[in-house]
Amino acid sequence: MNIKTLQLFMHLSDSRNFSKTASAMHMSPSALSRQIQKLEEEVDQQLFVRDNRRVELTPAGTKLLPVAMKIISEWDHYLSALQDESSTLKGEIRLFCSVTASYSHLPELLSTFRAHYPFIEFKLLTGDPAQAINKVLNNEADIAISALPESLPSRIIFQTISELPMSVIGPVGISSFSEELKKETPDWAHIPFIVPESGTARERANAWFKKMAFKPNIYAQISGHEAIVSMVALGYGIGVAPDVVINNSPVREKIQRLPESELMKPFKLGICCKRSQLESPIVKALWKVITAQKSIVR
Repeated sequence: MNIKTLQLFMHLSDSRNFSKTASAMHMSPSALSRQIQKLEEEVDQQLFVRDNRRVELTPAGTKLLPVAMKIISEWDHYLSALQDESSTLKGEIRLFCSVTASYSHLPELLSTFRAHYPFIEFKLLTGDPAQAINKVLNNEADIAISALPESLPSRIIFQTISELPMSVIGPVGISSFSEELKKETPDWAHIPFIVPESGTARERANAWFKKMAFKPNIYAQISGHEAIVSMVALGYGIGVAPDVVINNSPVREKIQRLPESELMKPFKLGICCKRSQLESPIVKALWKVITAQKSIVR
């Protein structure tokens, strides 16, 4: 659930017409219908009764109205408060994230901030997400998008923005181990593996190896998840990578998720910075905007 979805719900509650609301909100009726269906799935209730001419609120939809109004009102008040500060803050923020995160999460996280703090510039640094926290600790970045490690340094503050599943993947085409993969119970110890060099993703991979009770045949240890997917697509081995990287990879059609992925534990993705950095007005402003976006609606 997010602010935009609630705004669509409010408008449709007033118009009682999908076409009118879709036109007013600059989207197609089918896209609007999907958003409403998603909202209904989240609250596990039908919010509207639909027929060929009109839509009517259900009792559950009527109960949601005042809640949605309050949330949207608080959000608008918050944005107004930001507007009062936006003209005075200037400077640069160094932000570190992976290449995938730069287009899967960064645009959403920064859209509101950029609208209200137009004079703050970003220096975007990309690289292996396993290095994110060290980049912050070593003062190479002010803030970073990172996976939550098993042990978080005391100097670091972390805010979760999403939970990311991971998958075990193999090549679609012929490989030296394709026949082994077809077996009901593959001999995993004789299949080459391509794994992250370090970080939370490597921790998840090691936990999976332990759960599957075999010593992996490590073919390559890669810095950066995107390269893992590419090497798997080329048939070099079985890989372990976050789903968001797999879904955004240009070679995703050349890999397959293996059933054993169900045993892979997901990880929390979030933003982090040194606690002392929150004393910086511009870092504090960014932190405030991002955490508000992720916490105002659950």
